[in-house]
Amino acid sequence: MEQKYGLEAIASQVRRDIIRMVYNASSGHPGGSMSSTDIVVALFFKEMKHSPKNWRRDGVGSDLFFLSAGHMSPLFYSVLARSGYFPLSYLATFRKLGSPLQGHPSTDQGLPGIHIASGSLGQGLSVANGAAVAKKMNGEENFVYVLLGDGECQEGQVWEAALFAAHNRLNRLIAITDWNGQQIDGRIDDIMGMGDLTKKWEAFGWSCREVEGNNMNSLLQALEWAKGAVADPRPKMLLLNTTMGKGVDFMEDDNRWHGVAPSEEQCRAALEQLPETIGDF
Repeated sequence: MEQKYGLEAIASQVRRDIIRMVYNASSGHPGGSMSSTDIVVALFFKEMKHSPKNWRRDGVGSDLFFLSAGHMSPLFYSVLARSGYFPLSYLATFRKLGSPLQGHPSTDQGLPGIHIASGSLGQGLSVANGAAVAKKMNGEENFVYVLLGDGECQEGQVWEAALFAAHNRLNRLIAITDWNGQQIDGRIDDIMGMGDLTKKWEAFGWSCREVEGNNMNSLLQALEWAKGAVADPRPKMLLLNTTMGKGVDFMEDDNRWHGVAPSEEQCRAALEQLPETIGDF
């Protein structure tokens, strides 16, 4: 998808949106949203085949993106608005009563860009499997993307879905894990260590690559690799080495920012570190 701003500039503005949305709502999840910003910006503004004007919930004829880690909704809403799916002014209604921009994405108000309700962790890969199977059966050559959190991968359903995808040779399924090493209660390794995720995914029949997840060039190269490897029947997994709270020094690598809104002073300090490149909502 073409745009007049560079991807890094868009990512900076999206991070500003995340901070302002969570601050305005006095609740939300900034940490993972900011660590995953670069990959979602790369997908929607560069790699994915999609059309806001012709959006259909069934996704026929388009690449599909599913946010399994639904608590990262501020990121998703910002990218959708800045891609043209709905007015930018909607971002000011985040988590407000009656707003279509609820704390976790929902479908009850028909918000464009949202294919599924998400937030119950562990389910997104299963949905992505179904979409990839449907596209394969219909002869569509579109890609299906799904974003998971590393803490989310402690859910057993993720690994059942991993087996299903490999068994059904879903070669156009590209899963992505935000591997920032943090979850709401602490560091992943302290809560329930995941070990070597690369070896795990490969053992489950996936083609896997570790990527510097906050480096735009590395992300673009990895996405091109995943898209170019369709001759390999295995589904693809990109493990993104990222930093929670990326872009704001006092938030970085600190699990306390998983689900906490900044104070007025913290909001101001955060925004001073994130250039306003496109214009605030």
